[in-house]
Amino acid sequence: LTNVGTFGSIMGTPIINQPQVAIMAVGAIKKRPMVIETPQGDTIGIRHMMYISLSYDHRIIDGALGSTFLNAVSKELENFDGNRVI
Repeated sequence: LTNVGTFGSIMGTPIINQPQVAIMAVGAIKKRPMVIETPQGDTIGIRHMMYISLSYDHRIIDGALGSTFLNAVSKELENFDGNRVI
């Protein structure tokens, strides 16, 4: 994991260091307008957002697995409960 957000960057492309096969980068957390879907209809709200990127060695990891991993990380962050005991 590399945190390019500490330098104010909203996103970055991490470089794999051998013998690693993948590296994930997270950007700065910024407030952005988002569509919020509710049973009463869509509305616009301000949410904290960040970009996540993943570089990986295609000889070992294919795009489907990389995408599945990023989606899983995104869902965990979107549904994070600060009160949950880890």
